[in-house]
Parts: sequence; structure tokens; C-alpha cells
Amino acid sequence: MLLYIDPGTGSMLFTILISVIGVAAYSLKMLFIKFKFKLGGGKKGVADEKIPFVIFADDKRYFKVFEPVCREMNNRGKDILYLTMSEDDPAFNLELPHFKAEYLGSENKAFTRLNFLNASVLLSTTPGLDVYQWKRSKGVDCYVHIPHAASEITLYRMFGIDYYDTILLSGQYQADDIRNLEKLRELPQKELVKIGIPYMDEMAARFEKEGNAPAHEKTVLLAPSWGQSAIFSVYGSKILDVLLKTGYHVIVRPHPQSFTSEKDILEKLMKQYPESDQLEWNRDTDNFDVLRRSDILISDFSGVIFEFCLIYDKPVIYTDPKFDLSLYDAWWLDTPLWTTSALERLGCQLTEDNMGNLKELIDSCLNDPQYAEGRRQVKNETWENCGNGAVLAADYLIQKYEQLTAREEE
Repeated sequence: MLLYIDPGTGSMLFTILISVIGVAAYSLKMLFIKFKFKLGGGKKGVADEKIPFVIFADDKRYFKVFEPVCREMNNRGKDILYLTMSEDDPAFNLELPHFKAEYLGSENKAFTRLNFLNASVLLSTTPGLDVYQWKRSKGVDCYVHIPHAASEITLYRMFGIDYYDTILLSGQYQADDIRNLEKLRELPQKELVKIGIPYMDEMAARFEKEGNAPAHEKTVLLAPSWGQSAIFSVYGSKILDVLLKTGYHVIVRPHPQSFTSEKDILEKLMKQYPESDQLEWNRDTDNFDVLRRSDILISDFSGVIFEFCLIYDKPVIYTDPKFDLSLYDAWWLDTPLWTTSALERLGCQLTEDNMGNLKELIDSCLNDPQYAEGRRQVKNETWENCGNGAVLAADYLIQKYEQLTAREEE
């Protein structure tokens, strides 16, 4: 009788096999390099030289986080190797003399390369280092994490940043949460550096240069996140029905991940609510224009809330995300989420009970002066060193590299 293996188990075994083959191939390559090194009398070749600065991006949408830092490093004559898991990453269009982008390949191939990387300093937004497939390489001296949004550092999946050496932050509340987690888990203290938010600095400078959008009809931007707690999963088509009844122009901009993880939901909604003079669906890679021409934002727990409120100085209507914190680092802490207190100051909460009065809620948010003061407070708390993020990030990376190389030479 033939042995039966179900599709799920077969897929898992195939993944393991590919990983083993990848590791074996890379290990053989490293042995070959070492063999060449010995034959060459101990002289290093280009292939085995330690790379000074590496950036790892697991998705193309994080290029905006890194680009200001890359430009600043380039201006200082520092070479950056940018490793990405997206074949169509915008990084490949960045033409700078001290910048090089490489496609890492799919997950198994990418993580195999990363797990044997030889570099001094590696910068990434990706959580889960040394927790999942991505392991710390013995050849990397310092792992540096930079968040991709102005919000909680503890809303990563559990242990998301535990094994980084350094975290680049934008607010003191983030530092406090990290220190509390380190105490609870008996972890060594990481280096915490408050640099600000480089990509938001860039957006703010661009907005200051281009100014407000030309005169237009009142526009509401619906920009939900994705997952079971997100707007479309909770409210479905009801939110669009109510929005269209306001008579205002409506832009719907789903999270990019929704088109993969919630494809059926979106296809149904887009068919049920096709584009018209009042409604548009937006998938622009660059969200600058859509944020600039929207008067108010409706969202849940997406990081776009802070971009919209703090850069464009406009109010937001937010939903209760109803987080199951048991999956996240925040579960370990007794302190309330900073984001909760921030949202209360940035706008109004949308609930099942007040959704029927959404038009009145929108008008109230647009005209109430308390939210302008709230935006000022929140900005001070989560966007320190405003305008200097890339400079301070480059300062740290270069300083750390110099410390590491000086230590090796001793």
C-alpha cells in the first residue's frame, strides 16, 4: 500500500527540504571561499570581505522608510548594500554612487543568505529576528531595527524585537515599553536611540513645498488596515453605504496586504461599489497625493493615521480595533497602549451605535478646535527630532561602524 501524505504535510516537508538544500549549498560555497582563502596565502578576496552597511527589506513598501537614510549615507560617501525580497522594489530605481540593490529571492533563499551574511551593521524594519526563519548570522556584528510607523513598538508579534542590538525610536514611550519588556524577560538592555521618523520628515518637507491641494469638494478617505479587527471585516459593506449617503466625495484605499489576504472581500466590495463621480478606489504606490486632497480620514489601527494627522494636520475618525493582545508584546505590559490615548486626542471614535450619524461626526471632527491641540500634543510625544531623522540615523550607523572596526583592530 502506498504511503499517503496530506497536502499540508507535504508542503511543509517540501519547504524543509528546500531550506536544507539551500543551507547546504550556501555552506559548500562558504567552504569553497575559505579553501580559496587558504590557497591564496591568507589574503582576503572581494567575496569574503565584511560589508560595512546592509539594509534588509522584506517588502517593497518599506523602501520609503529607508530611502532618506540611504540618501544621507550616500551624501557622506558611505556604501550601502540594500537586500530586498521584492523583485519590483523601488530601490532598483534609486541611482546613487554609493548605493547598490540586490534581489534576495523567495523566503527560503533570502533567509539562507541572511543567516550567513558577513556585515558590520544591518538595518531593518523586519521583526522576528532569531525567532522565525531569520536567524542572527555570526558574521553580522550589530542588528539595528527601525520602526515603519509612528506608533507602539510593542504591537509586533511576541518577541518581535527581542534579539536586535539597537532600536531606533521616535518617542520616549517606546523606550519605556522596551525597557519594561527587557526587565520582565530578563533580557540584556538594547541600545535605544531616539532619532525621529526619517520618512515622515521627507513627507513633511514635500508637503511644505507643494502646499495644500487645490480647492475641491469635501473628501473623506477610508483607509482600513487588514485582518479580523479591520474595518471591512467588522463592518463590511455597511461603512460604504453610510459614507455614500453623506454626499461627500469618498476615496477608498485598502491596505496593500488586503489584496492578498482578503482578496475575496475586496473583489466583492469593488464589484458592489464600482467607481463613480462620488467614489474612487485608490491603489497608488505613493500615498502623498491622496492624503493631501482628503479632508478627513477614517481608519482603524493603520499607521497612516499618524501620517495624516501629524503631517497634513487633519482630523481622523477611528474604530475600536478590539485587539487580542495575547499575540503581541504589549500583552506583557500592564500599561495601556499609548496609541489608545493618542487616538482620543486626534479625533472621534466610530461605533456601531453612531455610524448612522457619520455625516454629523465628520462635520464635528472637521470643526472642533480640540483636535488641533491634540495633534500638537501627540506630535510632540511620538515625533522627536522632527526634521532630523535621517541625519541622526546616519550619525548612529556610522558611529557604530567606527566603534566596531576600532574594536577589531585592537
